[in-house]
Amino acid sequence: MAGVNEMEKKLAEYKCDTNEAICLKLVRFPEDVEDEGTTFHPEYSHQLFGDDEVAFGYKGLQIQLYYTAGNLSTLFKVKYSARVTETFDCVEPDDVEGKIREIIPPGFSCNTDDFISLLEKEGNFKPFGSLLHTYKVHNVEEGVDLTYQIHKVDILSAGFREYHERLQTFLMWFIETASFIDIDDDRWDFFLVFEKYNKDGETLYATVGYMTVYNYYVYPDKTRPRVSQMLILPPFQGEGHGAQLLETVHRYYCNSPKVQDVTAEDPSENYVKLRDFVLVKLCMALPSFSTEKLAHGFSEEMATEAREKLKINKKHARRVYEILRLRNTDMSDEEKAREFRLEVKKRLFGPYRKNQRELTKMRKCLSPEELASHISQMDTRIQHEELEKSYQEVLGDYRRVLERLSQA
Repeated sequence: MAGVNEMEKKLAEYKCDTNEAICLKLVRFPEDVEDEGTTFHPEYSHQLFGDDEVAFGYKGLQIQLYYTAGNLSTLFKVKYSARVTETFDCVEPDDVEGKIREIIPPGFSCNTDDFISLLEKEGNFKPFGSLLHTYKVHNVEEGVDLTYQIHKVDILSAGFREYHERLQTFLMWFIETASFIDIDDDRWDFFLVFEKYNKDGETLYATVGYMTVYNYYVYPDKTRPRVSQMLILPPFQGEGHGAQLLETVHRYYCNSPKVQDVTAEDPSENYVKLRDFVLVKLCMALPSFSTEKLAHGFSEEMATEAREKLKINKKHARRVYEILRLRNTDMSDEEKAREFRLEVKKRLFGPYRKNQRELTKMRKCLSPEELASHISQMDTRIQHEELEKSYQEVLGDYRRVLERLSQA
C-alpha cells in the first residue's frame, strides 16, 4: 500500500494547472516575445482539458500561444522540463499538442524566428470592413490619447474568414460556454475593435476585441439582432472598449427600419452590467425618460420610444426606467425610498405570482402529499425573504451603473 501511495505522489508531480501553463501574448515588437510582462493567461481551459483544468504527464509545462497584434499570425510551442515517460514505463502523458491543434487553424509557426519574420509584415495588415466609429482613450502610463476604431465586417471581406478562425480561438479561454459559429450563414454580422498605433513612424493596427450578432427573422418583415459572442481581449479590458462597442452596435441597428429590437443570447452577468450602462446612457436623451416623467412611473410611452428610437425591448426599457428612477430618488427620504422599493418589488414578485397561478391549476391533479410539498416550497415568509434578497441585489447592480455613469 505504501508503494502505491508513493507512486501516486510521484505521479502527482506531473500534473499542471492548464490555466497557468497556457501563456498568451499579443506581440507588437520582437522584444515582446521574451517579455513576461506581456503574457496573459486563460480564465478557462475546461473545454479542452476537462473540468479539473489539468494536464497530466509534464513538469514545468508551458504552452505558448503567441499572436501578432494585428493579423493574429500564430506561434505555437509546447515546452516542459520533464515528461512522465522519462521516469515511468507504461504511463502516457496527455496529448497537449493534439488538444490545442483542435482549436487553432493550420498555418501557425512552431519556430520563434519564423514568427518574428511574420511580425515584420504587420504593416500590411489593415482593418477589415467599413469604419463605423472612432474614439480616443487616454493612456495614463504613456500620457497620450490612443485612437481606436470600430468596423462592421462582411464575411466576404478578403482574408477575413482565415483571420476570424484565429480570432475565435480566444473565446475558448475567456468565455465559459464558448463555441465556434458557422460563419457560412449570411445572417451573421461581425463588429471589430482595433487600436491604431505607430511603430518606427509607420501606422499599424492591433486587434482589441469583437462581437458577433445573429439576425433572427421576426414575422412578417423584421429581424431581431441577437448578440452571440462579445470579447475584449485581456490587455485592453477595463478601458471602456466594451461600452464603446455595444453602443456603436446599438446605434448601427437603430438606423434600420427592419430591426425590431436588439437582444443577447444567454447574457453573462458582466454583459448585463455593461448593457445596463449603455442603455441607460442612450435612454437619458429620450423625452419620455425626462426627470418629470420618471416621477409618474413606467409608461407605455417609455416602452414605445425606447423600442422605436433605440431598438430596446420593453423588459430592458423597464430596467432602464428603474435605474434612472433610482438616480432621481432621494433614498434618505423614507417615503420616497419606500415608493421605489415597492415598485421594484412588485415587478420582482411577478414570477412568484405566476407560480401561485400554476399551483391553483395543479390542485386538481396533485395528491395531498404532493400539494403539501409544493405549498411548503412557497411559504410566504420565505417568499418575502427571497424578494428582499433579490431587491438588495438589484439595488446594488443599479448603484454600480449609476456610479459608472457619474464617472463617465
